[in-house]
Parts: sequence; C-alpha cells; structure tokens
Amino acid sequence: MILVTGATGNIGSALLKELHARGVGPLRGLTRDTARAVFPEGVEAVEGDFADPASLKPALEGVRSLFLVSRLGSDADILEAARSAGVEHVVLVSSITVHTHPHLGPAGENLAVEKLLKASGMAWTILRPTQFASNALMWAATIRGHETVRAPFAETALPTIHPADIASVARVALTEPGHHGRTYALTGPEPVTARQQVEAIGAALGREVSFAEISRWQAHVQMAAVFGADAADAVLDVTGGDVNDELLMVRDTVSQITGTPARPFQQWASENVDAFR
Repeated sequence: MILVTGATGNIGSALLKELHARGVGPLRGLTRDTARAVFPEGVEAVEGDFADPASLKPALEGVRSLFLVSRLGSDADILEAARSAGVEHVVLVSSITVHTHPHLGPAGENLAVEKLLKASGMAWTILRPTQFASNALMWAATIRGHETVRAPFAETALPTIHPADIASVARVALTEPGHHGRTYALTGPEPVTARQQVEAIGAALGREVSFAEISRWQAHVQMAAVFGADAADAVLDVTGGDVNDELLMVRDTVSQITGTPARPFQQWASENVDAFR
C-alpha cells in the first residue's frame, strides 16, 4: 500500500494519477475532506489532518510506502506515527534551498525534517525541487482581471520545475529499486524569468499580458502582509535577491531518473491556462 499525502495538491494529485495509470496499487490518498476529493477510480480516499497526528493512524494502516509533503504539521509526530504503523520507505519533498541557502529559516526547517527522517529507521528518499511552475498561480486573479502583473527581479532566470516532474521522480522512487538513501536536486529543463513566465501565460491565453517590474521593497511590503517579514525576505532572496550558481544551475536529474525530459514552463502554462481565463 502506498499513501500519498497532499493528495489534492499540485504534486500529490499528479502522483496519484501517474501511479494509477501505471497500474500501481493499492493506492491511498490523504485529504482533509474526502467528500470534496476527486481521485482516480480505485484510489482509496482517507481523511486525516497533519495538525492532529493521531488522526493519521487509520490512513497509515497497512501502508508500506509513504509520499510525504513536510512542514504541514509536527513532522516528528508524523514520522513516528508512520514508523509505528510499519511504514518501510518514505519519499520526502524538501527544498533545494537546503543546499543553496542553508542560512535561511525555511531551509533550516526543511533540513530538520530531513534529519528526522534519516534518524527514523525507515528507508528514505529526499527530493529537493527548485521553484515550482505552479507558483505562477499567484498571478491568476490579476491576469483574469486583465490587470498588470507586478513582480520583482524580472530578469532573474530560475530553472523552474513542473510539479508533475516532481511527481514522476517520486513515482520512480516509490516503485523501483535503487533509490533508498538518495537525495535528488530537481529542476526544470531551462532557466525562465518572471517576465518570460508571464509571456508564456499570455501566449497560452492568446493575448498579451501586461508586466511591470517592481522593487524588492515594494514586493516585500505586499508579501510580508501575507507571510510575515522573515518569510517574505526568504522568498525574495531565493527568487532573485540572493541567488547563486547552485540555485541557477539546470540539472538533468528528472530525465536521468524517469527517462523523460523535464517539462518546460510553457507546457505548464498551456496545461493550466484555464486558471488564468
């Protein structure tokens, strides 16, 4: 039995579809609301809340492999619940910033979860993706309203990754041998700037989308109101304010593990264009 957490999210939903399409089973998807979850036929939907690790016990029953999106609750308690339930292998989604920006708070939190997993006694595989293509959804309301997208660091190009590529690597790690004890840095196939992302969304829509660069300070004011000042600073550092060669590097890990080239941002934009209409 494989349990996929974050089963209705960008990675988890793609992972369940891919596992199901390849005939892998039995499969179970964890969600806070089974009534609203739409899973492939035959995938068992189970309710659980990371904020209440005790609620995960029924979901973990009979599970041998776990796909875990971290930092949604007490990871120490979640991993202990998994170990106690007999889970043998955990595939963890962490962040490339553990390697590229270890001094930042969120990177330190991700590293702490990695260490917990390694000390758990369960087999592990750690995925460290870079910036998600789906982060562009933060512009969806602006684009739907035919307004100008405003973002900092307009010309900083990051190797943004399609969440489905993270799912593809996770699928291989969950179902094929040779991935225990491995850590994989994951990127998209090419660097792409914020301006180019907006242009790609416009191309998918068939109309021009206006874009304007703003300062880091302007962006920080907006983001801090939502995420807090420290988190805003961390995001702004890794999206352009404090980049380094390791963060900017394009890696071919996705193609090496899955045998399929990583998907470009333009593909993500085309597949998700309805969110911007």
